[in-house]
Amino acid sequence: MERIKAITPPDSAAMKRAQDKWNSVAKPLHSLGQLEDIIIKIAGITGSESFSLDKRCVAVMCADHGVVEEGVTQSDSSVTAIVAKSVAEGSSNINLMARSCNADVFAYDVGMNRDVEANGLIRRKISYGSENIAKGAAMTYPQAQAALSVGMDAVRDLKEKGYKIIVTGEMGIGNTTPAAAVTSVITNALPEVVTGKGAGLDSKGLELKISTVKRALDINRPDPDNALDILSKIGGYDIGAMTGLFLGGAYYHVPIVADGMISAAAAALAIKFNKLSREYMLCSHTSSEPAAAMLLEYIGLKAPICAGLHLGEGTGGVLLLPLIDAAMAVYNSSHLFEALSIEQYKEL
Repeated sequence: MERIKAITPPDSAAMKRAQDKWNSVAKPLHSLGQLEDIIIKIAGITGSESFSLDKRCVAVMCADHGVVEEGVTQSDSSVTAIVAKSVAEGSSNINLMARSCNADVFAYDVGMNRDVEANGLIRRKISYGSENIAKGAAMTYPQAQAALSVGMDAVRDLKEKGYKIIVTGEMGIGNTTPAAAVTSVITNALPEVVTGKGAGLDSKGLELKISTVKRALDINRPDPDNALDILSKIGGYDIGAMTGLFLGGAYYHVPIVADGMISAAAAALAIKFNKLSREYMLCSHTSSEPAAAMLLEYIGLKAPICAGLHLGEGTGGVLLLPLIDAAMAVYNSSHLFEALSIEQYKEL
């Protein structure tokens, strides 16, 4: 927890230099919109207006959730292990999409309810799944803190390996239920407003899921002003580890990309732990889950992609990378007002 307290603001001078660099490019001011803002933000995170994002990755946190026993999902928890193995061995959806974006993928076992034999799986298991939040707390305070540490340590290790930007991903059957509960507490929105169908529930299944979220909140009564209390009572190991990724990005000065609704819930929790962590986050897309837009509003960031995505694993997050690449091509070009002998635009 000491690292969380030690987070410092991004480099405002580097951001100013990046803005000046954008203004020197031969185009109308701010005409690349959010993409310009992203580049400026990364300059502040890295402390330089001249940076490279050539080495990038996705960190997929895998864990199981006891609340699955309430029937809130179409699949059972065995699917978590199957997909996690595919991610670790390079054949899942996120691997296919990441390769097209020149990104590597790392799968972490933070709390799957069984041991999985898979080449490449990074074993950081804290427990064999979280407890059923409809009956009690998901985990203890020490377990929640351990999940945060897994995420923060992952950022440290990946940065040491040369990775410049990290996309958050998750794999955990049932994790939209705790994510909805977390969202309800953080945004003060009713469970029926923030709870969606996840991976394919029908209307009857959705009603059951909403009632399960309500029970989880009634039984656990998480303190909305205490991030650790929220995480430990109604979160999960994957959500905790992703929260740690966002906090680790802020501590180690690495840009962290939020994926969909579950990732955004983790980002919101990170802000609860330390509001400065917001300055190190990049949002990729607005998920089709109902809580997504509310979470992005809470985080205070706009997502440049709105495509109705809700696959998870980091698949929406990785799509931000080619957009950044395209913006960087303009940002680093010689297509400048000075080179073309054109008068530079001025702020009016």
